[in-house]
Amino acid sequence: MRHDLPIDELMGFLERPNVGTLATFRPDGGVLLSPVWYEWRDGGFNVGTGEDDVKVRHLTRDPRATLVVAEQTLPYAGVEVRGTARLIREGGREVARRIAARYSEGPDSEDSVVIRLEPGALRTWDFADDQES
Repeated sequence: MRHDLPIDELMGFLERPNVGTLATFRPDGGVLLSPVWYEWRDGGFNVGTGEDDVKVRHLTRDPRATLVVAEQTLPYAGVEVRGTARLIREGGREVARRIAARYSEGPDSEDSVVIRLEPGALRTWDFADDQES
């Protein structure tokens, strides 16, 4: 297993429409794990969501978040980013549309918020060395 790969080595992986898992904190301190669509752009992850989504309420109260994107087929590449999320409302609809276009022609949301998560801590891996040649 290879660890701490430069993010540039995983760009092909990050450009595919994999589903990520976003972790936010509930008021009682428990963790909420949410499947999310994302994009990697300008050195961080963007996740689109609705203004009334529970993730927005969690992050307004406690901005700590973790996002994991992991491939389900060999070489099982993955990225985990932990940090302080920012909520971006201006331009959120455009970003949400761009993200949705990667996955499907999903519904349009007029009240989109972008969850921006830049690496505070970044962990990357793949199993490319473990594959038989």
